[in-house]
Amino acid sequence: MIRLIAFDLDGTLTQHKTPLTPENRAALTALSEKYQLVMAGAGLCMRIFEQMEHFPIDIIGSYGMQAGKYNRETGMLDICLDEKVSVDRDSVEARVSALRQKYGFTEFAGDNVQYHSSGCVTIPLLGTAAKQEDKLAFDPDRAKRRKIYGEVCELFHDYNVFVGGSSSFDMAPRPYNKYYALDLYCKERGITHDEVIFVGDDYGMGGNDESVYKSDFGFITIDDYRTFPERIRHLLV
Repeated sequence: MIRLIAFDLDGTLTQHKTPLTPENRAALTALSEKYQLVMAGAGLCMRIFEQMEHFPIDIIGSYGMQAGKYNRETGMLDICLDEKVSVDRDSVEARVSALRQKYGFTEFAGDNVQYHSSGCVTIPLLGTAAKQEDKLAFDPDRAKRRKIYGEVCELFHDYNVFVGGSSSFDMAPRPYNKYYALDLYCKERGITHDEVIFVGDDYGMGGNDESVYKSDFGFITIDDYRTFPERIRHLLV
């Protein structure tokens, strides 16, 4: 018996950083009448909440470093967890520079590394100020980054590494990833893994849903967010 359904957002329920479509919002509403729902995202909880236009759902953000509970009285999200991890910037800068030297990513616009308030880190291979068209054209099938993904993981062994965006690697301090976050959420509520289904699109090598996809949680794959209502229809029977 399924009790909880967890979701990724961008690529699963929406296009990148866009609101829910009416069809996907209606599908989520129908699911909420039968199951507990939680959003397990890579971004900050409030950004996800705003993007979803205040849909009534609990949100796990930043791979489990942040969490918010939906308040039905106020219609807002109450942040109940906000972890921050310090970053050894000198070490990160040195390792990123060594990576650039080895693979020829030495010309970039803006900063070498992007640091987030949580302690998460982004390696923008084209730099933080790269043009959007250049980023989109850089590695559309992720083949360039997946070729060196294993080495980046070894180099940044103190982080969980993800092939992020169109031209970057995203990194969360260990042990934070979506599996860790969802497992903790379930333990706190007495929910077993076989009572959970995760719905996500980024389940390939280096994807930020991969840790859940390879685990004992149930998983529904989404390859086009517009198919979401069809992919979850059997859960409403």
